[in-house]
Amino acid sequence: MIDFDKLIDNHLFREHRPKKIGSYYPSEIGGCLRKLYYSYKYPIPIQPELVKIFEVGNIVHNFIAEVMRSEKNNHVQLLDSELPFKIELNGFVISGRIDDLLLIKESGKKLLVEVKSTSRVDSTDEAQPHHVMQLQLYMHAIGVKDGAVLYVEKNTLKTRAFPIEYHEGIAAEALNRFNMLHNSLKDEKTPSPEARKDHEKLWMCSHCDYKDRCFRETPDSELGK
Repeated sequence: MIDFDKLIDNHLFREHRPKKIGSYYPSEIGGCLRKLYYSYKYPIPIQPELVKIFEVGNIVHNFIAEVMRSEKNNHVQLLDSELPFKIELNGFVISGRIDDLLLIKESGKKLLVEVKSTSRVDSTDEAQPHHVMQLQLYMHAIGVKDGAVLYVEKNTLKTRAFPIEYHEGIAAEALNRFNMLHNSLKDEKTPSPEARKDHEKLWMCSHCDYKDRCFRETPDSELGK
C-alpha cells in the first residue's frame, strides 16, 4: 500500500534555510522577542507536522480568497490577494505578503483582511494581539485604515471576524520591536524573556522550541519567581 503520509511529506519538503539577520517577517514580531532572537541565532528545522499545519493555513486562505472572488458575492470585490509587502528601515528589511484587500461596493470602503486558521472559532473572543499587530503593520504600509482579522475553523469553515481600525501607535510599536530585534542580533545581546514576564503571553512558552535554553539562560529566580 502506498504511504500517503510520506507522499505529503515529500511534497511539502523544503530545504532548511537559516534566517538571515536583517531580513524579517511581519507575522513573527508580535510574539516573544527572545524566541525570535533564538530562531536567528540557533536555527531549528521546521518539523514535518508543523509544515502540514502551515499548509492547511495556506489552503484555508486560498479558499477564502476564492469565496471573496466569487460572482455569488458580488457586493464585495477582491482587489488583491497575496499582495507583496516590503519596508526598508534602519539597515534592515521587513517583507512578506498581505492576505487580502477587499472593496465593499456599497460603501466604497477598502478593507484589509488577515486570514488565520484555527481549530475552534467559538473559543475566540477577540483578535489575538500578535495578529492585530501584524495587521496594523500592513495597514500602515499601504495606507488602508480599516481591517479585519478573520478566523476560520479548519474542520467546519465557520468564521469569526474582528474589525480593526488603524492605530498609529500599534504600528509604531511593531516597527520599534523590529528595531529592538535587529539591534539585539547585531550586538548579540539576548532580549528579555518577555513571554515569561507577561501573564497574557505565558502560553507561548508551552509551544516554544527554545524553552529549555531560555530557562538555562534566565532561571525563574532571576525573574523574581
